[in-house]
Amino acid sequence: MPDAFITSVLHITTGAAETVTDLTDDCVRFLTRAAVGRDGLLNIFVPHATAGIAILETGAGSDDDLLATLHALLPADNRYQHRHGSPGHGRDHVLPAFIAPHATLPVIGGRLELGTWQSVCLVDTNISNTDRQVRLSFLG
Repeated sequence: MPDAFITSVLHITTGAAETVTDLTDDCVRFLTRAAVGRDGLLNIFVPHATAGIAILETGAGSDDDLLATLHALLPADNRYQHRHGSPGHGRDHVLPAFIAPHATLPVIGGRLELGTWQSVCLVDTNISNTDRQVRLSFLG
């Protein structure tokens, strides 16, 4: 019987700019090893206090729209109590309250069940920390 729980860690470099990084292909590659024809759940978790996981359309401007909306909701200025790091860094620590640091998605027959235009994305507004880990876990 295959393992009921399989996990792996992605190492992502986000660079010095705010980013929405598409992880969908990484998730699919992980499931080709971990899920092989099985049903279950894929959990995606980013163990950082300043990043989140979003399910959204990419490539048609929605990723840029998300970053623009975050700027409107959470301006990068000095209004925050948390003030170390780059200017406005306190808002990076508020981000996970709006974009959770995790998502759990169905896997059917070893395939990730996303809608036609949905992608799994890492959202990172913290330009001071460019090295991120993302844990992928399959529970069959």
